[in-house]
Amino acid sequence: MLTQEENELLTRIGPGTPAGELLRRYWQPISVVNELTEEAPTKLVRILGEDLVLFRDKSGRVGLLEDRCAHRGASMFYGRVEARGIACPYHGWLFDTEGNCLETPAEPAESKFHLKIKHKAYPVQKFIGLYWTYMGPKPAPAIPKYDLWVRRDGRRRILVQPQLDCNWFQAMENSVDPSHLQVLHQTSIAGNRTITDTTRGLTDDVAEFDFYEFSHGIMKKRVYKNGSVDEHPVLFPNILRQSNATQIRVPMDDTHTKIFFVRFDPSADGSIVDQEEILPAKYVKSYKNPPDALHPFTRFRMDEVQAQDHMAWETQGPISDRTCERLATADRGIVMLREMMRREIDKVKQGLDPLGVMRDPGHGMIDSKLAESLNGPEYRRELREMAA
Repeated sequence: MLTQEENELLTRIGPGTPAGELLRRYWQPISVVNELTEEAPTKLVRILGEDLVLFRDKSGRVGLLEDRCAHRGASMFYGRVEARGIACPYHGWLFDTEGNCLETPAEPAESKFHLKIKHKAYPVQKFIGLYWTYMGPKPAPAIPKYDLWVRRDGRRRILVQPQLDCNWFQAMENSVDPSHLQVLHQTSIAGNRTITDTTRGLTDDVAEFDFYEFSHGIMKKRVYKNGSVDEHPVLFPNILRQSNATQIRVPMDDTHTKIFFVRFDPSADGSIVDQEEILPAKYVKSYKNPPDALHPFTRFRMDEVQAQDHMAWETQGPISDRTCERLATADRGIVMLREMMRREIDKVKQGLDPLGVMRDPGHGMIDSKLAESLNGPEYRRELREMAA
């Protein structure tokens, strides 16, 4: 179990918090690219405890600004996009994508007052069909070229999950918890098998599981009694690469999380495919009814893996109380992740780059053992489910 102070260290992500400063050292996805259109050129974004406005001006530039105008605090979400940026709807103060104030219309024509105004702004980059932002100190690193994101022998697609109404770290701890697969997800992974002991589920299929650290996170490994091996990583700090997908868990604030799936579908013959800037995106409906309620005042679906995960994560509470937990031997991956978090938080405090930050934009493709996963039991099961 953790002390309350240790729990706060791992979970709180607002500006100035240790975990928040760590997460701000990485690029985070904030929107599907095609959500900004000529008809709807602005979008509200809540990320790492900050309310921001994503916009595309009439010159095609994309920016991310603090929602409240630097003048009187009105929302920039309602701003008017122009060729040079976005104008506040209240008094017309015009800002470019870097937060520079270009005009203050009510001031005298000769006034240079606008030169003194700087609005909070973050850089935006378009990558694999998503807009990404970096909220940390400059210079910004590169977005890592994970194999699933840059391989060209297939196509990618996006799934936007329903809002997760709990802390981001509950989802991340689940990713280094191998024993829940054969219990929580037993009905989803059993196929045609009959489960005679629902307490044990399919636990007895597994001979052993292990974890080891590599240059971008923690590799989780299951060895089954039939000889098959499932090995896939948690990409530090907030990505799970499982089967043919990455799940990117972006904290909106301390108690809400946005999850983007990026899936890679390899071409049948291994041929190179022209990659598209705008990817097909599916928006998954809420797994609970009513969708805006919290446990115990809502009911989760339990008929698929992700719905089961959302139930397990949310019913721990908006922020899990780890002061009263009882970890067992099967939870050593969770202990490993917590130790990694504390270590990398300390690096940031010392002014060092944390694990997995890439400074060379020309770095090569990063191996996450995707090739092995595409030949593994979980991916074959997913193909069977898609064909059914």
